[in-house]
Amino acid sequence: MRAAWYEKQGPAREVLTVGEMPDPIPGAGEVRIRIAASGINPGDVKKRDNTFSSGMPYPRVIPDSDGAGRIDQLGPGISPEWLGRAVWCYGAQSYRAFGTAAEFTVVPLQLVVPLPENVTLEQGACLGIPGITAHRAVHVAGEVSGRTVLVQGAAGSVGLCAVQLARRAGARVIGTVRSSDEAETAKNAGAHEVVRNDNEDEFKARMKELALDGVDHIVEVAFGANIAADVDLLKMNGSIGAYATNVGAPTIPFWLMVFKNIRLFFLGSDDFSKEDKIRATHDLNAALEAGWAGFEIAERVPLSEIARAHELVEHPARRGRVVVTL
Repeated sequence: MRAAWYEKQGPAREVLTVGEMPDPIPGAGEVRIRIAASGINPGDVKKRDNTFSSGMPYPRVIPDSDGAGRIDQLGPGISPEWLGRAVWCYGAQSYRAFGTAAEFTVVPLQLVVPLPENVTLEQGACLGIPGITAHRAVHVAGEVSGRTVLVQGAAGSVGLCAVQLARRAGARVIGTVRSSDEAETAKNAGAHEVVRNDNEDEFKARMKELALDGVDHIVEVAFGANIAADVDLLKMNGSIGAYATNVGAPTIPFWLMVFKNIRLFFLGSDDFSKEDKIRATHDLNAALEAGWAGFEIAERVPLSEIARAHELVEHPARRGRVVVTL
């Protein structure tokens, strides 16, 4: 099969190789997917670049955790009804060496989700990490129905999923964006209100109009930059689900958080429970089946140019997702 891989970490063009390797064979409890599209997430390029200084976990890594295609081979113990089904998968390269940047990938059936008939394979390839992260970020502190949820970075991949999932769960959703171009994306995802947060004074004034008594829960993409504003915006006993930060060692307004009894959750999608991941996949599929449009696909890049695809994730040319097509 044709595949991409790296055997050392570093810049995409220096470490990524595209070539031939043997077709994988599924073992017990596994399926093989003929990949049509491989989704690239920031975490995928950070693993390749060794951003977190974790080193090479395996001698050779096929990158990218999310993908979509059709099941073409079953391992022992898998029901024949799965053969030929269109599916999306997640976590293919989480604690594993074999991601989705290849013509075939083999994964445990628990990482495979049926693709709704009204959803393209490219959309399916983008769902895994952003959608599952968003679901946990929305629900980590408990029920959101009837509550006000603020989604920071509502036009990003995780943000727009969080907006949609929070709205479907019955929350009043306010999304923040940094430009008017992003506002439409957040609105289309389901935000009741969209607020620019690139001007601190204007942002505070607008939030006072929309949530005079504060918000109940915040989905946070830039923890270091926003924590002070978040604490100011939260009600007593409010909560934050933080899945990313702009700085690795942020400071926090400890006593202000104590006085408000704020709950803070740090969220790494690789280590969510199996049950939480499955719950997220069900809710994501339900949203898509109900007509949610999902992601804007900004770039479609062939496997032979995967280094360029990784660079586009690191330095986007335009808003939207990057997928590798096979």
